[in-house]
This record gives sequence, C-alpha cells and structure tokens, in this order.
Amino acid sequence: MLYNEYARNTPVFDYHCHLSVDEIVKNGNFENITKAWLGRDHYKWRAMRANGIDERFITGNAPDREKFRAWAQTLPHAMRNPLFHWTYLELKAYFGIDDVLLTPATADALYERCSELLQTDAFKVRELLKRSNVRVLCTTEDPADTLDRQRILETEKSFPVRVVPSFRPDSAFLIDRPEQFNRWINRLEATSETEIGTIEALLSSLLVRHAAFHEAGCRSSDHGIEFPYARTFTEREAGKIFDAARSGKAVSQEQALLFKSYLLRMCAEMDVRRGWVMQMHFGALRNNNTRMYRALGPDSGFDSMGDFEIARPLVEYLDELDERQMLPKTVLFNINPRDNALISSIMGCFQEGPVPGKVQLGPAWWFNDTKEGIVRQLNTLSDQGLFGRFIGMTTDSRSFFSFSRHDYFRRILCTLIGEDVERGELPADLSLLGELVENICYHNARRYFGIEARFSL
Repeated sequence: MLYNEYARNTPVFDYHCHLSVDEIVKNGNFENITKAWLGRDHYKWRAMRANGIDERFITGNAPDREKFRAWAQTLPHAMRNPLFHWTYLELKAYFGIDDVLLTPATADALYERCSELLQTDAFKVRELLKRSNVRVLCTTEDPADTLDRQRILETEKSFPVRVVPSFRPDSAFLIDRPEQFNRWINRLEATSETEIGTIEALLSSLLVRHAAFHEAGCRSSDHGIEFPYARTFTEREAGKIFDAARSGKAVSQEQALLFKSYLLRMCAEMDVRRGWVMQMHFGALRNNNTRMYRALGPDSGFDSMGDFEIARPLVEYLDELDERQMLPKTVLFNINPRDNALISSIMGCFQEGPVPGKVQLGPAWWFNDTKEGIVRQLNTLSDQGLFGRFIGMTTDSRSFFSFSRHDYFRRILCTLIGEDVERGELPADLSLLGELVENICYHNARRYFGIEARFSL
C-alpha cells in the first residue's frame, strides 16, 4: 500500500546522470534493443565478460542480434544481481512484457518485439523521459562545453522535463597528465574566450563558465575524485605547478595533490557564492586493466572500489571550508560501503541551519545500487542522521531506460519501512509514512537543489 499509494507515481528528480543532451534534442529512436540496452552499459558488459562472452559480442563488431543473444545467455546466470531485476522492470515498464523470461530460447522473439516497438513515436527519447515521469534531469557537462543544446531545450516550453546541466570540471584536475590537461585547457580557452597562461587565468575562465552554467539553470557541481584533496598549499605553489604542466612538463604526485587541493577548494568557493550544491563522488579505482584500457578507453567496465584513506582528508577539507564559512551544501558519494558509517558520522560535525541536511550521504552508488547496497546505505543513514531529510535516488546512468532504478529503489525503501512497521518499530500511520516516502523520492531533492519542475504537481 505504501509503495502503490505514495511511491509508485511520485515524479522523478534525477540530480545525477550521464544522459546525452544531444540525444534529447534530436529526439530520435533507437535502431534496435541492442543499441538501446547494450550500447553504453558497462554494467552489462562486465556481466557478459564474467559469463565468458567474447569481447566481439560485447563492444566489438558482432551484429546487434548476436550481441543481444549473448546478453540473453548471460541474464539467467545473473539472478540476484540488480541487472536481473532491472531487466525485467524495464521490460514491463516500457515494453509491457511481463510474461516472458529472457533466455537463449526467447532471445530472437524478444529482439524482434522490442526492436519493432522502438521504432514507434512512443519510444522516441523525449517520450521515454515523459513516460518515466521525470520532472527534473541534471546531466553532467564539462565546463568547456558550450551548452548550446541545453539552451535549445530550455526554449522548448512544451517539453515537460526540465533538463539542466551540472558543472563537472574533472578535466581541470588532470594536472598529472600534462598532454591531456593541455588539450582540455585549449578547449576551455575557446569556449570561455580567455587565454589561459596562468593559474589566475584558469580560475577566471572557470568563473566565466560557472556563470554560464548558472544562467543555463545549473545549481550543482559534480566531482569524480579518488579521495577528498586536502593538502596544505599556497597559491604561489599551485601557480608554479600549473605553469610547469602548462609548459608540458611532468609534475610529481605530491605536486599534483597540492594543485588538486587548491582547485577543489576554489570550486567549493564558486559553488557557495552562487548557492549551488557540491557533489563529490570518491573512492573509485579506475582503469585497472591496462590492456583493455588501451583497447577501449575509460568507462568500459574496468573500474572497481578503492580503499583510499577518507576520514582525515575529508574532515580537513570540510573543516577548512567551514572555518571560512565557505562550505556549500555537499553530497558525499562513497563507492566503498565500508565508509558508510564513517562518512555519516563526519557529516554530523558540519550540519547547520538554516539548511536541513546541509551535508548529505549520497545514495548507494555504482557498485552499491543493489538491493543489499541500498538497504545498507539507508540503514546507516537512519542510524547516524535524519532519514526524513534524505534526498533520494539517482540513475547515474547513460541509458534512457534506467529510470526503473528509481522504481527499484522505491520498492526497497517501502519494503524497509513496512518491515519496521510490522515489527512495531515505526508507527502504522499511513499518512505520516506516505509523506516521508514522497519527500525522499522527490520533494527533498527539489528543495535541496532549488530547481523547480516546469509544471507544478
């Protein structure tokens, strides 16, 4: 009852995803179910590799039908993995299929059935977003991006989904890879129309883009980092390190950490001055398989959890900003579940009015957006903080079908609360619990990020 009456039809506020704005603007159809499901999904790629599927049928040049058959061979072995749950949630929610299991025996029939539906108007990209009940969608964009596509969407007032960018300056932190760093600086120069020869010019250019993002509706930054960068530095030291990298010279690991510490604090100051939220995703150990990284590049399924030191640098980072009253609203995403309680306890040291839940434990992310991972995150959050102020789930996905993850989360959330009621640990007050669920699923994020939907509920 709690799920059906309060969670199921509550709108979606997705404050962190990797969907393509270009695809939303073009509003096309996917050629077939393989393109829609397997084209960019490194979750599925990892599962297929674990099932012994040759790379040709994963990211290679095998025909799309054969790739789908390879996924159908894998899925029956993925029981209890969220991929198994998500697959059937997506088949039911989007294709109306809830009477057929995806197996090698049914693969061809489902391929034909789904691919035929994908050619209809109901499966255009924007229709998928509307059918998913998305009201606000925050994509991750590089400061060097022009935001032309976002401006196009903002002018199309008949489209009910508000699509806004998040400011993702990860490339600015590639100081230890001078060649890649300088290519990005050159892009930023062109977009910001600023010559960047000094660290002061870099900050000036980032401020220009920060303002442009704000004008485009952005209300949050987004940072993918290994751990909170909190080295002690001087601006002069950071400037010298920038000069060295800008001239193509290698910088040491310690020098890179000094520069990253400087830049991360500067980014926080930009955010707090504009009232933005700062999202930090940390703990991932990336590109672990050198051979496959060379062949396929990043984000292809070869990342893992890391075990970086988190507590001391996180406290030092938050405390330094707080002491100068420069701590923005902050969402902390950790990839290693061992850090759930650690981060939750640190968050409590930096909460303050008038913002409820100023520092948030981000939702179960990446390797944790499983049934057990979500329950662990919710239990820790409840133990250490205020469950009722939680800002809810995100997709963190490149797939337009991934909003079933919000439904997955909501089912788990309502089950968890219902089990507490059955044990007498929560009151059996449907109205009170329903308000709690609606807030976690939608309203808390809306208020926290300060982004309103185009049409009121």
